[in-house]
Amino acid sequence: MKLYSLSILHKCSTKANLLKAAYDLSSFSFFQRSSVQEFMTFTSALIVERSALGTRASVKEQEYLCHVYVRNDNLSGVVIADNEYPSRVCFTLLDKVLDEFSKQVSSIDWPSGSSATIQYTALDSHLARYQNPREADAMTKVQAELDETKIILHNTMESLLERGEKLDDLVQKSEHLGNQSKAFYKTARKQNSCCEIM
Repeated sequence: MKLYSLSILHKCSTKANLLKAAYDLSSFSFFQRSSVQEFMTFTSALIVERSALGTRASVKEQEYLCHVYVRNDNLSGVVIADNEYPSRVCFTLLDKVLDEFSKQVSSIDWPSGSSATIQYTALDSHLARYQNPREADAMTKVQAELDETKIILHNTMESLLERGEKLDDLVQKSEHLGNQSKAFYKTARKQNSCCEIM
């Protein structure tokens, strides 16, 4: 899972104006980085230009997903990530960044602003922090922990099922189970083995 770029743009009537951007191009060769960055900037602007106000969308481009959020006030954000990165976390990041940006930078500066003139420095830290969605996003972290618990429980059930014959012996020797429970277990095992053959 990887985030490659995080951009803030202003959607003007005919084009999108890039206000700030952060990139993580470490997975590309040194000689490709400037071209890749230009392509990501171009793609981000194009997606914002073609998106309606008040929309969120995910656009697939080869093995990348471009997540865009164009607010009703024309402030827009784009995250470019790989296919594995959770979309929900991208939109959470865009919400957070656009809210923070709109509080720190006056809307008067958006139409004419540029990367050189806009004073907002948090993009790089947000991009770095969100590289691992489990650490950055509480919901993803909880889901990952639940998935791990489910895997552990599933492995435990599989290991019990693999010891079927030993479990039969334990049931027969058990002092805690009455004769009726032992008979029920035998009947259930016979019925289950009958169904497995079919």
